[in-house]
Amino acid sequence: MAKAATKTSEKPKSPAEWAHDRLVLYIRNFESQLDAAQEIAMGFAGDETGVLRIEGIGFFDPDIITFYGRDDSGARTQLIQHYSQLSVTLRAVPKAGESDPPRRIGFNLEPGWIGGESGDGSVG
Repeated sequence: MAKAATKTSEKPKSPAEWAHDRLVLYIRNFESQLDAAQEIAMGFAGDETGVLRIEGIGFFDPDIITFYGRDDSGARTQLIQHYSQLSVTLRAVPKAGESDPPRRIGFNLEPGWIGGESGDGSVG
C-alpha cells in the first residue's frame, strides 16, 4: 500500500526575517547602481556616529536585525536594532583601498547569513 504524500508546513517568517529579506533586496539594488570607486555604507539617523561600511546583515528571530561592518576609523562595528525601529540610510562612499576592488556584499546576503566567513558575525 502506497503512502499518501504529506504536506510539510513551513514556519511563517518572523517580522525580523521579513525585514532582513527586504533589506537584502534594497542593498542589492543600491549596489547595482554604484561605480567602481564606491562601496555601500549605512548612515545612522540622529547620531554623530558617522557611517558603517556594511559587511553583513542578519536577524535574530523574532524581532532583531543586526548590521556588521566597520566605522570610518576601521573599527569593527555592530548595530543591533528592533525591526520596528528600523530606519536605514544607504550611502555610497569612496572605497576603502584605492587599489582594491570595491566591496560588494549583495551576493553574500542569503537568508540566515549573519556575517563573517564563519557565519557567527565575526567579520574579519
